Amino acid sequence: MGTVLMKQKKSASRKSSIAKVDKTKLPRTGFAKFLYGFFVVLVWGVILTVPLVIYYAYDLPDISNIEKANSKTTMMVMDRNGEVVSTYGDVFGEWLEYEEMPPEQIEAVIATEDRRFFDHSGIDVRGLGRAVINNIMAGRMVEGGSTISQQLAKNLYLNSNRTFKRKIQELLLSFWLEMKLDKQEILAIYLNRVYFGAGAYGIDAASRTIFGHSARELTLTEAAMLAGMLKGPALYSPLRDVERAYERTSVVLDNMVEVGFIDQSTAEIAKKRSVTINSSAAGGDVRYFTDWIVEQVPDLIGTVNEPIIIYTTLVPEMQQMAASAVRQVLGRQQRFEDTQAALVSMDYDGAVRALVGGKDYTESQFNRAVQAQRQPGSAFKLFVYLAALETGYGPETIMRDSPIILDDWSPKNYGDTYVGDVMLEEAFAKSINTVAVKLSERINRGRVIEMAERLGITSPLTTEPSLALGTSEVNLLELTSAYSVIARGGIETKPYGIVEIQNSAGQILYRHMPGPEVRLIDPEVSYTMQSMLQNVVATGTARSALMDFPVAGKTGTTQNYKDALFVGYGNDMINGVWVGKDDSTPMQGVTGGGTPAHIWKNFMYRVSLGRNDATLETPNVTPRSKPNT
Repeated sequence: MGTVLMKQKKSASRKSSIAKVDKTKLPRTGFAKFLYGFFVVLVWGVILTVPLVIYYAYDLPDISNIEKANSKTTMMVMDRNGEVVSTYGDVFGEWLEYEEMPPEQIEAVIATEDRRFFDHSGIDVRGLGRAVINNIMAGRMVEGGSTISQQLAKNLYLNSNRTFKRKIQELLLSFWLEMKLDKQEILAIYLNRVYFGAGAYGIDAASRTIFGHSARELTLTEAAMLAGMLKGPALYSPLRDVERAYERTSVVLDNMVEVGFIDQSTAEIAKKRSVTINSSAAGGDVRYFTDWIVEQVPDLIGTVNEPIIIYTTLVPEMQQMAASAVRQVLGRQQRFEDTQAALVSMDYDGAVRALVGGKDYTESQFNRAVQAQRQPGSAFKLFVYLAALETGYGPETIMRDSPIILDDWSPKNYGDTYVGDVMLEEAFAKSINTVAVKLSERINRGRVIEMAERLGITSPLTTEPSLALGTSEVNLLELTSAYSVIARGGIETKPYGIVEIQNSAGQILYRHMPGPEVRLIDPEVSYTMQSMLQNVVATGTARSALMDFPVAGKTGTTQNYKDALFVGYGNDMINGVWVGKDDSTPMQGVTGGGTPAHIWKNFMYRVSLGRNDATLETPNVTPRSKPNT
């Protein structure tokens, strides 16, 4: 028993001794405990972070070709003056080196986005801390802590997902960019690739899209406005909200004063200076033209896999005049509420100056100038009479206007009246149907079809007796182009809208090269037909198109007023106008010599004066009970 008690005492004494030793080795203060815990966490953090970083760094994107990163398929459509009228896809402008950028633009971006850009190494600890404090004090997100290097890494290579992996990769890439590139290179790449809204990527694309000129020419106010958009392109774009854009511009100018880039008086002057916002001189209806242009590109250069610039024949002022003329005439009467119209304006060589495919592009993108196949009515008689002139008939040839029956079909004249013997010139001017059909039958319908195809009609043509009255469907562009052959004295005309296509590096991918002139019609025949077309306007169905200069043209109206057309030329330009309803239901007495001729004259009046605010009052047309051709 004594031995057991002694062992228990020795054991208790040993444990007491160990406890005393352990107590002397344990930290005595709270700070010591914190320091010990911090180092434990730090060691384990390093142990865990290193493989994590290696894992996330394994699939980082290659930045060896950084200038071409994210270069998507984009198209920038320019007008005849070299100004941007429309963009398709994401647009990348000209690449500007750091030295080419206006100092005001660089200073505005630095002052607003990353004031310590030239001092940090990819992560601005002070800026991040300041942002955290300001956000906590505001109770919401009012300031970001990302540097320009981080924004560049995210914009170029990473998605916008708010994940831990993306944030780690963003930090790694920003460090990588700082090691690979100098500060000026980073800033240049950032400004050449950052998104400014409206599909524009990069400072030059943004400047051209919003202000209509190169970023090299930016003023202080314009530079501050663009820098302000970086916070929210959709929110601060002057294309969406001009007032808000100016308010944001003032904030940027104040930031530049705080940093010391400009003084207060300079900022105040810049705040009061207005800028010209490029709202597209031709208006929204320019998309009828540019849609037609873009659809042709693959056929000219193949698959588009790089940003391209398309230089076109468009005259923006004329495009706006054409759209205004269509809307003004159709807006005069309630009966035109569901009626559409199309207008094509060309130079005699085929260069399309303006193209309107409907009353309002925002309501309907269907392009009735090139996509709609409609009956031309008596406007098709051009080919009948041309074929007859080639065969030996002349303007003074006499034919009889009388009833005729072919295959159980009988053409009718307006008013069911017949004048008997009539010269071809008068029959053409008054658009007498029976004479046109008899003429087509005498010379052979095949000659008429051959003539139409020779002048550029590619739509399929019927071989029925009604061919002479324009019952085969064509589109307005090809019909207008065919008439321009006569305007050119019998020389072939092919409509075109693209002058040149370049890539962003300035390499020419396509250029319109007019070939040698090809004569399609004998000069004497062409001159005779031109005289007959002038007579249509002077004494015939197109008197509504009379101007103070010589005008030649032809009207067309289909059965039950489903389509009405006028194609006319003068003053070195040719225009085709179509009016109708998309569902091909009858209009209320609309003839080719009425509404289409009025639109044509309204447009030509604006062009001749060089003013789109010039309006031409024309009388309303009394609806007719029977179709006129």
